[in-house]
Amino acid sequence: MALDLEQLRKTLAAIPLPGGGDLVSRDLVRAVSIEGGAVRFVIEAATPDEARALGPVQAQAEAALRAAGASSVQIVMTAHGPAAKPPAPSLKIGQHATPHQGGPQPIAGIANIIVVGSGKGGVGKSTVSSNLAVALARQGRRVGLLDADIYGPSQPRMMGVSKRPASPDGKLIEPVQAHGVTMMSLGLMLKEDEAVVWRGPMIMGALQQLLNQVLWGELDVLVIDLPPGTGDIQLTLGQRTKLSGAIVVSTPQDVAMLDAKKALDMFMKLKTPILGLIENMSTYVCPNCGHEEHLFGHGGVVAEAKRLGLPFLGALPLSLDVRLAGDAGTPIATGDSPAAQAYARIAQGLIAQGVA
Repeated sequence: MALDLEQLRKTLAAIPLPGGGDLVSRDLVRAVSIEGGAVRFVIEAATPDEARALGPVQAQAEAALRAAGASSVQIVMTAHGPAAKPPAPSLKIGQHATPHQGGPQPIAGIANIIVVGSGKGGVGKSTVSSNLAVALARQGRRVGLLDADIYGPSQPRMMGVSKRPASPDGKLIEPVQAHGVTMMSLGLMLKEDEAVVWRGPMIMGALQQLLNQVLWGELDVLVIDLPPGTGDIQLTLGQRTKLSGAIVVSTPQDVAMLDAKKALDMFMKLKTPILGLIENMSTYVCPNCGHEEHLFGHGGVVAEAKRLGLPFLGALPLSLDVRLAGDAGTPIATGDSPAAQAYARIAQGLIAQGVA
């Protein structure tokens, strides 16, 4: 049912204003236009300062009118008198998420979005994410890397980036470039040892900002490094963002696979396609004698992929060089070592699937 003028007045009258009253009782609404489901009007404030104070009310009014049946809402804020000099841009990360309607949505300019997850921490998920992004870039793809591990962002160190992103207008964020990859992480907005002590709504708001306020440009694929487990961030991404698929990383040991199965179950419940499983720390080759040892067992991830009928994307070795490269900010995938070639094969497999 289309929204009419009376419903619009009732909806706006239910939104309180700073200092009392509402948009209707204080006679601030002008030039109302309702055409089908499209609603347009002007909020006319007395001063520029009052107009700024009504900014949150403008957002509330838009959300309320959409909930009341408007297909689109356009609100223009005006004020009498000269505008005050605007403050210098100051980007604030960690605001509450805005209301969301509809199913998962794509992000403009990004062809594919791949999430890399794990059921538990310590299996090398962030190492896989950074190296996979670099490997895809070396295959000629335009690649972005988003560090969505809000509580423990590690991609700035692994990608060798410490520059704080710029924000020309205090809203949009200019990401940084490293090793041919466009990347963004909350860790770039904080001091290196500063903890993120936020509740769920602020975490969701930060994730929403990192996805939608970053100037990603045109990308063939965005790789998202998820936090471990099956929590709010995974749920929010699956419900809000159209994902091309998920990659689950695990070590071969039984304990790790127990948690990896939970991650797989979560993605299946969210109807996120499973692109495949990666077995990390699969083998260790002694650099002195060349002896190969399976420190965490062997083949557990391959067997689980076969049991579930899912692709097995590849096995990655446990290598001191991989750890040193990550700590130094130059992912191992930038070179041509056996470990780099393993990542290149995984990247080629994803390209063959048409998701990168």
